[in-house]
Amino acid sequence: MPHYSVVLVTPTTDAWIPDYLATAGPLVQKHGGRYLARTQSHERLEGSDSPGLIAIVEWPSKADADAFYAEPDYQPHLQARLAGATNTWYSVEGKDDFAPA
Repeated sequence: MPHYSVVLVTPTTDAWIPDYLATAGPLVQKHGGRYLARTQSHERLEGSDSPGLIAIVEWPSKADADAFYAEPDYQPHLQARLAGATNTWYSVEGKDDFAPA
């Protein structure tokens, strides 16, 4: 079943971004993911969150998404992002719980 990561990021410093982008993209691909969106171009229609950027990644499965997040080569970049931004990361199953049976 497809799985998605929806990540809201507001950088508090830009120092981590170049290394993060250079590493995260290839690691996403390594784990079968692909970016559906990775952009600062978004419009808030409801709520109060106003992140600097939003990334949406499609994965073949939750196991692939989890493998990326746990990837040893990703860990220093994850820590840099966590230290240099306000972050919210959602892990979303690609299913419709409310579809008619």
